Amino acid sequence: MAIRGEIFSSQVQTEKRTYFFNVKENRMGSHFLNIVESTKKPDGTFDRHSIMVYEEDIENFMKELNRAFKVFRKQKPGNSFGE
Repeated sequence: MAIRGEIFSSQVQTEKRTYFFNVKENRMGSHFLNIVESTKKPDGTFDRHSIMVYEEDIENFMKELNRAFKVFRKQKPGNSFGE
């Protein structure tokens, strides 16, 4: 296991923000997904927002995230979601 219980970490950088996707393990051995959005402010500091999705909630979370993703694809023909 990596530092601070990190099992997996990836990031997506865009022009205005960076998203981090981290799977972590807590001290009790439970896993959770930590999603962080980071934006650079004009003064050089970073504004960060984080959500944690716990192991027992991940299936329902992903189900609803996929439903929302399908709405994006349906609403925006010719978008960058693979259509």
